[in-house]
Amino acid sequence: MVAAMFGFGYALVPLYDVFCEVTGLGGRTGVVQADTLPATIDESRLVTVSFDATVNSALPWELEPSQPEMRVHPGRLYETHYVARSLSGRPTTGRAVPSVAPAVASKYLNKTQCFCFTSQHLEPGEERRMPVHFVVSGQLPERVEALTLSYIFFDAEADT
Repeated sequence: MVAAMFGFGYALVPLYDVFCEVTGLGGRTGVVQADTLPATIDESRLVTVSFDATVNSALPWELEPSQPEMRVHPGRLYETHYVARSLSGRPTTGRAVPSVAPAVASKYLNKTQCFCFTSQHLEPGEERRMPVHFVVSGQLPERVEALTLSYIFFDAEADT
């Protein structure tokens, strides 16, 4: 009985990931190819996108967005940057995990390019500008006028 319950719980993990992706639960963002973006841009609407950054205490880095917020037209592709600085005396590797708030907006913010797609390696004292290309879908509910794109960096070497 215990083994069956463990197996059932283990099988639910992939289903939960699919559920989060479809519903936007957990603040996960989507990924799209730039050439598949619709050509429709809603010039009549502006949405405020705020940017936030956090670094887990196990990773000796500083991370900050290059700008605190942008006003964007849904459907248009935008670019911003985050700046990472290594405070370590040795090479370090970090991995970013994105999230969007409010959660309902997460399935309407899609990235075509992001430093979060791969681990980032910094040499001692290195500073790097890391780009994020994103689009807010024109399907974003009208009641959502602002959203926040957050990243938290973790020590990727601690994962292994």
